Amino acid sequence: MTTDYNALIPQGILFNLREIENMKIIKIDMAKKLIQKKMLTVVLIGKKLHISREELIQFLQRNTILASNYENQKLLE
Repeated sequence: MTTDYNALIPQGILFNLREIENMKIIKIDMAKKLIQKKMLTVVLIGKKLHISREELIQFLQRNTILASNYENQKLLE
């Protein structure tokens, strides 16, 4: 089973960090850490950071794992 992030994330091209936090996807502090680690690509407009809808979807898909895979991975550690 896969999650359809296209249906979950509202339509739009760019979202600022506050909008992303209000969608309850990623908190601002965590988003800034991910940006610093180059795990998220941003667009700088003025002084505000924006993340594209496509980048959000790709990030969520890359970092979504099945619960059974998580348990198997946890056992290997």
